[in-house]
Amino acid sequence: MTAPLKALVTGAAKAGSIGQAVVARLRADGMEVVTLDRDPGCTWQLDIASDLLPDLSDIDVYIGNAALTTVFGAAHTMDLARWEKDLQVNLTGTFRVLQAVLGGMRERRFGRIVLTSSTAAIVGLPGQVSYSTTKAGLLGMIKTVAAETVGLGITANAVLPGMTASSGVLSMPTDIVRAWRESMPAGMVEPGEIAAAVGFFASPAASGVTGQYLIVDRGDGLNTRSVTASVVPR
Repeated sequence: MTAPLKALVTGAAKAGSIGQAVVARLRADGMEVVTLDRDPGCTWQLDIASDLLPDLSDIDVYIGNAALTTVFGAAHTMDLARWEKDLQVNLTGTFRVLQAVLGGMRERRFGRIVLTSSTAAIVGLPGQVSYSTTKAGLLGMIKTVAAETVGLGITANAVLPGMTASSGVLSMPTDIVRAWRESMPAGMVEPGEIAAAVGFFASPAASGVTGQYLIVDRGDGLNTRSVTASVVPR
């Protein structure tokens, strides 16, 4: 009997999070899943930006989901310490874990790497310049790793969630959450919808897909605002 694939999901401690939804999806797909977060409740509790990482050479599937999501600041007023913290966790931390798993994947000539980016990476997000920048950086990381490992049985892709009804987002001030809900034509994305996209990239069906990204935003990025909208049947 073939051993199940071993998957690592970072940022998986909080109930109602994208990370926990991904864990459930990968386990349902038959994978052995280990988790990592700075909060308790995971296989390893540590800070990916600075702490010593465990031996991750046996990881077949890496889901880089850990990130800070609530560092706010406009470009002209952003505090550099807050900027650097975002980069240390969202970008450098994600890369540190990627390096830790990549050697084993290259040796076995098999691996699946899926990073959680954001629609903010491609359209920006006013008031969160550091967050948008780090999520854009993940796209460059994915493209480069995909190019370096093509032909080695390793794929590297990214999922770009729109505003998602995860525990992190729902913990924001009520007026902000309400404003987001009212602005989205089909409502907020559910964590399970992000997990489904991650599950596809990690599956055998996506073995020929690498260096790509998939937007999951319930159509929020479409041009749905029009003066003629009233004459178009829904």
